[in-house]
Amino acid sequence: MIHVFLDDYRACPEGFVLARNVEECLLLLRECEVDILSLDFELGPDENGQDVTSAIVREQLYPRRIYLHTSSLWGKRVMYEQLYANKPEGTQLFNEPMPLELLDQIAGEGEQ
Repeated sequence: MIHVFLDDYRACPEGFVLARNVEECLLLLRECEVDILSLDFELGPDENGQDVTSAIVREQLYPRRIYLHTSSLWGKRVMYEQLYANKPEGTQLFNEPMPLELLDQIAGEGEQ
């Protein structure tokens, strides 16, 4: 089980696999069991986080937990509404970045 952090600019938190673009993120979702997925919206001039959320809904690629760490308020709303309207019962969706306590816990798991 892995944790995935999608962002074209920010540093990847410890304990996460970094996806810098939509293609990398979707490959991880299709090929791996994903516990936490943290999404950015603005991913460069030709793609954005909604490309990922659309594929998640279309292909039923839901991880266990999804966080939206983007600074784009419009993008956050669009991704949240799309995921919320379609998510299965077992998926948790958070309209915010991951809490520091969770990031510390995951980083600590890697040290053991």
